[in-house]
Amino acid sequence: MSTTAERPQREKGPAPQLDPRERERLEHAFRIPRMRFLLGIAVAIVVLVWSFHGAEFNFAKLADGAVNITEFLGRLFPPDFSDFGTIVALLIETLQMAIVGTVLGAVFSLVVAFGAASNIAPKWVYYPCRWLMNIIRSVPDLVFALMFVSAVGLGPFAGILAMTLGSIGSIGKVFAEAMESVDRGPLVAMEAVGASKRQLIQYGVLPQASPLLVSYTLLLFEGNVRGATILGLVGAGGIGLELTTAMRMYDYGHLCAIVICIIVLVTAIDQGSAFIRRRIT
Repeated sequence: MSTTAERPQREKGPAPQLDPRERERLEHAFRIPRMRFLLGIAVAIVVLVWSFHGAEFNFAKLADGAVNITEFLGRLFPPDFSDFGTIVALLIETLQMAIVGTVLGAVFSLVVAFGAASNIAPKWVYYPCRWLMNIIRSVPDLVFALMFVSAVGLGPFAGILAMTLGSIGSIGKVFAEAMESVDRGPLVAMEAVGASKRQLIQYGVLPQASPLLVSYTLLLFEGNVRGATILGLVGAGGIGLELTTAMRMYDYGHLCAIVICIIVLVTAIDQGSAFIRRRIT
């Protein structure tokens, strides 16, 4: 008597044999992606070696400079928290700049993103919006900060304007790509029943893209907090000016205290943003 384990094996017929031409076609289809992959790896290695050489990256020089790095880090300790009140006040100003800059930047970026999404905007709007974002993204935020400092004077207002304008180039692009990645099915169905462009955006695009839009806005806020510390280097408000002053005065204890406070603030914001992103996705 045959066992249950043997019965399916006996009932199972011989494996179908592929036609030689079909087998050759399948082997050729698998061979082409493999060749492309190997070619891509080779090109990437060549580009990487070329970049290392052009950028004068030198491991030996880094090893020689490790002593200087250790010496610099040794000067930072112990941290000096004697001006802790000033540091906290400037960090609060930096946080306020980041909040206002993020809100304004997200709003303006969303408006531009509507024109930069290929599934929403016509071509005569799409290309100018894309070019605008490319131009803004190619200009460093420090240049915008210097421009607004010369226009409105020193202080956080110039930093807010710089962050707002810079956000359009960076976050506006990912906003547009989030809108372009939505499922086309609901949009086609709405178009079939005569929905207007506003209804397509309001009921078809935004509900699908909103989790990504919120997540990207939180990432923008984290980046603006870090960016605000840099904008202060040119007098655009925030903790950056105090940081620069401490470096120029060789006040390493005060510098270390500022860096520690910045790390605590950025870490707290990062954890809060991560919690919110987990809840909305």
